[in-house]
Amino acid sequence: MHYEGNLIRPPSEADSIILQVTVGCSHNRCTFCGTYRDELFRLKPDAIIEADLDFAARYCRRQNRLFLADGDVLSLPQNKLVALFRRIRERLPWIRRIGLYANAKNGLRKSLADLEELKGLGLQRVYLGLESGHEETLSAINKGVSVAEQVRFGQRVRAAGLFLSVTVLLGIAGRNSSLAHARATGEAISAMGPSQVGVLTLMLLPGTPLYEQAADGTFSLPDSLGMLRELSRLVEHIEVERLQFQSNHASNYLPINCRLPKDKGDVLAAIQSAMNGEIALKPEYLRAL
Repeated sequence: MHYEGNLIRPPSEADSIILQVTVGCSHNRCTFCGTYRDELFRLKPDAIIEADLDFAARYCRRQNRLFLADGDVLSLPQNKLVALFRRIRERLPWIRRIGLYANAKNGLRKSLADLEELKGLGLQRVYLGLESGHEETLSAINKGVSVAEQVRFGQRVRAAGLFLSVTVLLGIAGRNSSLAHARATGEAISAMGPSQVGVLTLMLLPGTPLYEQAADGTFSLPDSLGMLRELSRLVEHIEVERLQFQSNHASNYLPINCRLPKDKGDVLAAIQSAMNGEIALKPEYLRAL
C-alpha cells in the first residue's frame, strides 16, 4: 500500500484496511494540531489508488473493514466518492464497513440524499472532530466552523442512518473557560445524538500555535485535577438516549468505557473518587498521543 505523510486513523479502525485517498487536511489551520502542518491537501492519483486496491484484493482478504484516509475524504465531490465506493465494492466485495474522517464545513455540502447514497454503497462510520461545543473556544482554536454547523452536520449524519463517532478535547479551552467548554460540549453532544464519543486530553505539540501561546503565557492548560473536573462537567451535561462514551485514549488521566445514560451515576462517582485521590491517575510518562 502507498502512504504519504503522517497517516492517522481512529483507534477503532486498528484492524481495518487503510486506503489513503487524500493527503493532508482540507482545513489544516487548527491551532492545536500539527499532524498535517506541512502537507498540502490533495487527492492522490487514480493510478495509485487502483494499485492499492489491487494489493488489498490480493493480500487483505481477511480484513472486512476499510478506512479511507486522510483527514477529510468527505470533502471530495460526490461523483468522485460514488465512483470510489463502487470500485471498492467491485474489487473488495467482502468489505462490510467503510469509515472516514469528516469536518462539518465540507460535510454540510453533502445533502442528506448524498450521505444516504454513500451509505447504500458501504459507508457506515463517520468520525467527526467536534473538539468543543463552546463557541469562543472553537473560534480561538481556529476550527473554521461554528457550533451550530457542527451540530447540524452531526444531525444530518445520524439522519442518514450512519454511525457517528465524535471526538472532544479536554483542556482545549484552557483554565479560564474549562468548565464553560465542558458544559457547552455536553450540550452540543446531546443535540447531535452521536453513536459514540471519544474523549482525548490535550497534549501541547511543539511547532503548533497553541504550544507557542502556552510558552508566552497567553494559554494555560488545566492540571490533572482540572481535567477531571472538566470531564465530570462534560458527563453531567450529556443527555442522550444511548451513547458509547470512552476516555480510554492514551492521553487521558482516567480511562472510562461506558454506556450513557445507563452508567452515568457510576462514571460521575468514579471521577469524584479519582479527584479525591482514591483512584490512581495515569502517570505523565505513560500519557501519549
